[in-house]
Amino acid sequence: MAGRDCRVVPVRVLVIGSGGREHALLLGLTRDPSVTDLHVAPGNAGTAAVATNHAVDVTSAEAVVALAREVAADLVVIGPEVPLVLGVADALRAVGFATFGPSADAARIEGSKAFAKDVMAAAGVRTAHAEVVDNPAKLDAALDRFGPTWVVKDDGLAAGKGVVVTPDRAAARAHAADCLESGHPVLLESFLDGPEVSLFCLVDGENVVPLLPAQDHKRVGDNDTGPNTGGMGAYTPLPWLPAETVTQIVDDVVTPVAAELVRRGSGFSGLLYAGLAIGADGPAVVEFNCRFGDPETQAVLALLQSPLGEALNAVATGTLDQLPPLRWSDGAAVTVVVAAENYPGTPRTGDVITGAEADGVLHAGTKRNDDGDIVSAGGRVLAVVGTGADLEQARAQAYERIAAIKLAGSHHRTDIGKAALEGRISV
Repeated sequence: MAGRDCRVVPVRVLVIGSGGREHALLLGLTRDPSVTDLHVAPGNAGTAAVATNHAVDVTSAEAVVALAREVAADLVVIGPEVPLVLGVADALRAVGFATFGPSADAARIEGSKAFAKDVMAAAGVRTAHAEVVDNPAKLDAALDRFGPTWVVKDDGLAAGKGVVVTPDRAAARAHAADCLESGHPVLLESFLDGPEVSLFCLVDGENVVPLLPAQDHKRVGDNDTGPNTGGMGAYTPLPWLPAETVTQIVDDVVTPVAAELVRRGSGFSGLLYAGLAIGADGPAVVEFNCRFGDPETQAVLALLQSPLGEALNAVATGTLDQLPPLRWSDGAAVTVVVAAENYPGTPRTGDVITGAEADGVLHAGTKRNDDGDIVSAGGRVLAVVGTGADLEQARAQAYERIAAIKLAGSHHRTDIGKAALEGRISV
């Protein structure tokens, strides 16, 4: 790849996935003038407005490769973690497709919490003290070594909902027991204090390019109440986070982890997501993900001015070191998730949505019914994005857009970015 020019960008792009993250990626790609043909599998009712949807099983490497061949993709971008952990990126690369997304080996940074802890220990990266429990008989003694706030994580993939953080030992034990009963080891962690930050980084081997830092809101209710979810909203940038902290995260966290993966023969190529707590002693890793996070992606990409296809292609072709510095719009962006009734439990689906085709409304769990109406088809149904000169204006636009949406029984948080706006977050 030494002589390859990263400015040669793809014309035909295939995006894998069906959520709000994929809709955001597609919208970002439509703003890249070099990208003229967009495909998505399987997509949703919203992505159909900007790309050709294909009903393909994205966990099947054979099916994804066949589709990439059918559409003659110049670049394949894999959104969700499950296809990555299952090796879909490996299958695409093996037959010559430029692919954005790590190998199955590197995707273990998300697929196995224990693997991630081992990598961080070897790289000298600060993270919570942790203990893996794989036998119910050892659970109570292990729980006694933690607290008074327990952090219990499913060691496998759990779509952002495998974590319980609670001061209630019985609730912690119940979640751990459920994981063990389903055949998954659990990870007990010490609780990391301090505000959380999501930092996305484009990574190509040992080359690291950070995007804007964002903050997710995991709990279902206002003021961080209720159970954890896949994310109820996000905002970027973070007015309370010093710029040098982002540099510190790249230098002390992401770059050492990327180098350690290369050392192990598991070099990372794609989007490495670092979730961190910023405490008194500096950043400490809460988790790594092997892909763009949802709903932070919707906010972050709303401010990206650089051509997205060029950036993703540079990673996929091993030319990230040649990518010009990323350019960003001034101001702020806020994403608010509109969730179906009963989410994060079993959501009610099939309800007609009105107002879902307006500007700034990204689709996550939607489809069209036999009458052609857009209906809910998942727990997190829409991600509504507002932008503005500052956080206050971005929040105002997001909530103004939500007011025009109708979905029976739906709910959303009213305080996304509010604590930062009111100066209630500090490092």
